[in-house]
Amino acid sequence: MVKLDKIYQAAFVLKEAARKTDLIYSEKLSGPSQIYLKTENLQVTGSFKLRGAYYKIHQLTEEQKAAGIVACSAGNHAQGVALAATRMGIRSVVCMPDGAPISKVEATKALGAEVKLVPGAYDDAYAQACRLRDETGATFIHPFDDEEVIAGQGTIGLEILDQLPDVDAIIVPIGGGGLVSGIACAVKQLNPNVKVYGVQAERAPSMYESVKAGEITALKSVATFADGIAVKRPGDLTFDIISKYVDEVVTVTEDEIATAILTLMEKQKVVAEGAGAVSVAAALFNKLPIEGKKVVCVVSGGNIDVNILSRVITRGLVTTGRNATLTIELEDKPGQLVGVSTIISDCGGNVVSVLHERSDANMAVASCFLKIGMETRDFTQIEEIKNALTEAGFKIVAQS
Repeated sequence: MVKLDKIYQAAFVLKEAARKTDLIYSEKLSGPSQIYLKTENLQVTGSFKLRGAYYKIHQLTEEQKAAGIVACSAGNHAQGVALAATRMGIRSVVCMPDGAPISKVEATKALGAEVKLVPGAYDDAYAQACRLRDETGATFIHPFDDEEVIAGQGTIGLEILDQLPDVDAIIVPIGGGGLVSGIACAVKQLNPNVKVYGVQAERAPSMYESVKAGEITALKSVATFADGIAVKRPGDLTFDIISKYVDEVVTVTEDEIATAILTLMEKQKVVAEGAGAVSVAAALFNKLPIEGKKVVCVVSGGNIDVNILSRVITRGLVTTGRNATLTIELEDKPGQLVGVSTIISDCGGNVVSVLHERSDANMAVASCFLKIGMETRDFTQIEEIKNALTEAGFKIVAQS
């Protein structure tokens, strides 16, 4: 466990660089439990990562600072390192996966770091950063498996206990594990009765699998749009801390993450990236025993790439029954589209796209397929529309 005095020291150092982010009660997200949001998406650089990076760099010796800094990151740690190094007059080089969002790459450059794009995932960028460290003698700033970095992230735990002293549970995203390790170290030393839960993307479950196996498990690949937590291998130090002090680790699906992002935007006016929304997804989809509890969901970052935001929103709409596409087999004659659209309108749906398909080899010669996209209230309304179409003699062949 990282000692409490180190976390308090980090909090003192971070007064000059990091924001004490708001803890917001969300009546609209609350139901069986009371949900609070720790808005690290509103942190300087848009992510909690500044805390650990700044404290670590602040603690370096003058000799280490003179040698320069090298780091690896999917984007958020990169920005924290770049900002901290630039403020302290230190040269920084950051290795990032070539699939990192362009917005995060450009933001890192704008903060003063030299960026090297590496083919592959985070772990490939990590290997390249280690090579640069060995070749140049630069000081490596690990994104999660480091005591000072963990202590910096642990300041979030101090803030939560100060803002909500009677908190029952804290839900935290996990990639490499630095954030949840820091929060657990702070919280469990001050109030061991508070539950600390971790959440990973189902398609990048390295820490989940490691905890389940009782030993570190490295994944062959990860494939999640929550790029901030797409880590193949968790840290040694973070694995030990999580195994001892985190009460449970769960996973959420891509659709659940997308739904959480959409829900945060629509109901709370909060913009979260995929990694930042997994904590809310775990609460929304009942992944943890939090009924009747005061629960803090750490929204760890808000640096979502605007190029994928529309796709994420669409996926969230489909998952919640707010958007649906029906494929209907029709006789290829006038008036069919009018009949379909009238039924949808009468049921309260809104047609947003229409596609006729006449060349499918599976259809009768005198038939066509109509693919029609709709805006709907929920799954109940979709079923009402499907039933009305079927009763009117239309044949529904697919739904997506």
